[in-house]
Formats: sequence, structure tokens, C-alpha cells
Amino acid sequence: MCGITGFYSSRIDSADEAMRSSVARMAETLHHRGPDDAGVWTDHEAGVALAHRRLSILDLSPAGHQPMQSAAGRYVIAFNGEIYNHLELRQALERLASSPLAMREGKQWRGHSDTETLLAAFEAWGVEATLRKTVGMFAIALWDRQTRTLSLARDRFGEKPLYYGWVNGAFVFGSELKALRAHPEFSNPVCRDALAGYLRFMYVPAPRSIYQGIYKLEPGCLLTVNGTPPATASDQPLSAGRAYGSVSVRRWWSMTEVVEQGLNTPLTDETEALRLLEERLKESVRLQSLADVPLGAFLSGGVDSSLIVALMQQQSSRPVKTFTVGFEESGFDESPHAKAVAHHLGTEHYELFVRVAEARDVIPQLPRMYDEPFADSSQIPTHLVCRAARQHVTVALS
Repeated sequence: MCGITGFYSSRIDSADEAMRSSVARMAETLHHRGPDDAGVWTDHEAGVALAHRRLSILDLSPAGHQPMQSAAGRYVIAFNGEIYNHLELRQALERLASSPLAMREGKQWRGHSDTETLLAAFEAWGVEATLRKTVGMFAIALWDRQTRTLSLARDRFGEKPLYYGWVNGAFVFGSELKALRAHPEFSNPVCRDALAGYLRFMYVPAPRSIYQGIYKLEPGCLLTVNGTPPATASDQPLSAGRAYGSVSVRRWWSMTEVVEQGLNTPLTDETEALRLLEERLKESVRLQSLADVPLGAFLSGGVDSSLIVALMQQQSSRPVKTFTVGFEESGFDESPHAKAVAHHLGTEHYELFVRVAEARDVIPQLPRMYDEPFADSSQIPTHLVCRAARQHVTVALS
């Protein structure tokens, strides 16, 4: 994973170096998300600053450095995630005579990162049309230097987090709340509505965050700031179809529409339905296994993780690295099931057995990890198995 953050402020009362320093401090809080590289970009005249922390997955070279500018210089992006079909998008762009790539002498890509592919697609097809063509998980901050428009976009199911809001007159955004808190003028109080939601659901439901004036961009949504943002926060989160001054949110993908389409054209042949399901699962695992770094998977022994690992192993020429967390208490311990599946599939299996004291030691770290109240106890073993897996792989499917 990577981390993105930035701000858009109408008050340009500081030097460019001060803007760069502020956004760099915000990005430094996301070091854990992207330990491999860091970058900052500013448009001082517009009051826009973007920053990025990079975990290198595709194109480990400096050609993948962010924030990245498009070939024609119109767009600047800070991107967290992965576009699984970016090679297919590249091929489509290469066939498109009007694309910036085709018009560039030599028709050469600078590298093989999916970030560069996204930028070329934005220039060729526009923002919303490009999002619809993507297959992936992402949170995107995109500055259009031509129209002076800031766009924030989130993937279909919200796999990658993205927060936005107002801090003392500045419009801010980032992958985690801690980045927004690092803005030099942050003083937002706790949101009482969000707190009430937490006490009811044991987490803070989107689109609110625990802080007043700071919100979660919902899955499948595109937020645009078309011109100077309002100096004060919106009283309520912006839902799809609503606007607040120059800030508007619209839905670029709708699960409701997809479900309705399925109901209108149902599959009546069970054999055909099973065939299509297997095809989609195989394709999904294949695309998500593309990486320039070591890859593994979490394995609990249940149906979901066992299926993913089986499909990974089927498509791999070497044993897949699998990881399981086990417990001293037999009632919570799924490691024997995972070990049996790993043996059957022939994976390179790793087991982490957690003692009560180890689990207890994680608890003081949870507020720093999650930034807001979150009461699901599975966060403890999830953290421990991720920490163990990181010693062997950079990416793990789950």
C-alpha cells in the first residue's frame, strides 16, 4: 500500500517552501504505508499541495516516483492502489491515434507503472470515463492544471481509504486521519454524531469520521473541487449528487445499478453460472498476483481463503507462501484447518502462534493504527499476521 495526502487552500499567505514543508510533514505520518520513497508537489499560485509515500509493487525504478505528472503536463497525480488491468489499458491507448502517447515522438512509455498508465488514460479519455475502464483498488488525488480542478476518487468497494474535509479554511485530504491531523492548523473537535454512531455500531460509519468537518469519501464516488474551495466546512457529509460551493460528489459506479442489471438478466443455467464464476475468480486472482515484489496469501482454512490460495497455487510455478495465525485457546485456533489445506495444496506454509500477552501488547498501539474508535477484536490477530507476513512478502492476498 502507499499513502497520499495534500491540501487546497485559498489563503496563499506562505511561501512555496512553507507549503512543501507542511505537506511533507503530513506525508511523513504515512511512512508505514510507503517506506520506499517519498515525494511532494505544489502549485503555489493555486494553493495546491500533493504528497505521496510509496510502497513499490510495480516498477521499482525511479520512473514510478510520485506525485507524477502526465506526459503533456496537464495532470498531476498522487495515487494509492493498483490497477490490475493497466497493461490492457496501455494497449488500448497505444491503438488510440489521439492519445498523448501516440502523439509523442517515439511512442515510448517512461516506465511500466500503472500510475503512468492512469495519467495517459486521463489525458485520452477524461477522468470519469477512465475510472469506469479500470479494474483495481485505489484512492486518487488528481490536479488538473488546465481547469484548476482537484479530483478525489475511490474504488468501487472502498478497498483503499480516503478522507477529506476542512481544517481552519484549508480543504485537506489523505489516506489516514493522522495525515490530516498533521496539518499545522488542525484543531477539529470530536464529532458527536460520529461518536453516537460508534457506540451503536462499534465503528464510525461512513461518510463521517470521528472529527467534526472531516469525512470519508464513499466507495465508487468522485469528489471534485472546481475552483477555490469554501473556507468553512460543510455541516454534513456530502453524499453523491450533492454540492457545497465548488465541491461536489457524484457516483461513478453504483452497486445498486449492477444488482438491478443482474436481476433483469438472471442466469438460469447452473452449469453456466458455475463456469462463469470460476472464470471470474481465476482472472481476479491472476490479475492481483502481478507484482515485482514477493507475494503470498493469508490462509485460515475456511472456504474463502482456501479458494483464493488454491487458485493462486494452480497458476503458480512455485509453492505459494501462506500465513496463518494460531491461538493457545483451542476454541479460537483455526491453524490445524489451515495446515491441512496448505499440505493438500503444497504451499510454503508459515504459522504464527499468538500468546495472550502478545495480543495484549498490541492493544496500546491500536489508536495509532486506526486513528478513530474501532471495536472489532479481529484487528489484533490481523495486525499480528500482517506483521509476520511482512518478513517474507510485500503483498498478501486475503
